[in-house]
Amino acid sequence: EFPLTESTYSIGRDPKCDIRLFSQFVSRRHATLVRRYRDDGSIYYKIVDGNLKGKPSANGLLINGKKLQAHDLQDEDEVVFGPQVSAKYYLLKREPGSTGPLDEFDITMISPGMMIGEPEE
Repeated sequence: EFPLTESTYSIGRDPKCDIRLFSQFVSRRHATLVRRYRDDGSIYYKIVDGNLKGKPSANGLLINGKKLQAHDLQDEDEVVFGPQVSAKYYLLKREPGSTGPLDEFDITMISPGMMIGEPEE
């Protein structure tokens, strides 16, 4: 689970990536997440293949079964970076009457076993 709070995230195999994926099938700079705002002020993230300078990843992105260069992420979108390397995007909804405003902490990208941290033994 990786709560999204920043305006951009690099995703890939490179140790300098904000979200590091541990797989030989993932490019060093596989994708980039960019925070965007809708007309109503709500927040969402756009995922772009490769880096923001236009260099694409080797294997591309498969989003909900379609190969795409970029996509405005929606609740429960599945992003496949390579064989057995995927993440699911969730827009967390608060219950009516919950305290505090809806903010960027209500967006989470999840990729079981593939995120930064010590590799499992």
